[in-house]
Amino acid sequence: MITRRNLFKIALAIAFVSISYLVFSRPSYPQNIPNLDKIGHLGSFFCLSYLTFLAFKPKWYWLASVLTGYAILIELVQSRLPYRSASMADVVADLAGIALFYFCLWAYGKYFTAAKLQEE
Repeated sequence: MITRRNLFKIALAIAFVSISYLVFSRPSYPQNIPNLDKIGHLGSFFCLSYLTFLAFKPKWYWLASVLTGYAILIELVQSRLPYRSASMADVVADLAGIALFYFCLWAYGKYFTAAKLQEE
């Protein structure tokens, strides 16, 4: 049966495959804007956090641990690829994406709690 949660699981799987392809393949685009890849890391891990949350509703420490492990794995693999390089700054950007997701989730909850109190 196709449920909303199953759709998020499919979307999460597609996102993992797409992101993994992008971070492990040979770059075929120019890097004209400095640190643009850091924004890509931040956005990718924000999206992975969001989709993981919607698909599984894990505790924050499980989600953060799994995605941190994935971030480190990406850099370890990239350190072994001749056309890629590993960077601790990329891991920091990945962790910032996870933190940004939880900040947005917190702010969303605060906003709707305040809006609900105002209506009453």
